[in-house]
Amino acid sequence: MSALDDLGRLSSAEDFFSYLGVAFDPAVVRVSRLHIMRRMGQYLKGLELDGAFAGKSDDEVRALCAEHLALAYQDFVESSPIQERLFKVHKDAVAPKTEEPKPNNAFVPLSSLTVV
Repeated sequence: MSALDDLGRLSSAEDFFSYLGVAFDPAVVRVSRLHIMRRMGQYLKGLELDGAFAGKSDDEVRALCAEHLALAYQDFVESSPIQERLFKVHKDAVAPKTEEPKPNNAFVPLSSLTVV
């Protein structure tokens, strides 16, 4: 089984930190776990696209993953999930608001209605 297969079987952020031997503050992980893991995924996807895993041993792959988990973790030690804006909801929160067209509903006062 390869290191990447092992990572695919892990279920929590803490499992990733333990498996890869990266020290962490539980308080930071508690607040930013999804963001850290997403950022690590972005870093690793870039490596994968660049072919950085090709021909590497499991130990080398594990070391690359540990390095990028540590980088992702450090991003959130120095910043916050809101500042990093990895998820759409955070990006949308600061996007310029466009004015939506108002519906063309004419107001009909109740006093204008008649009984026939």
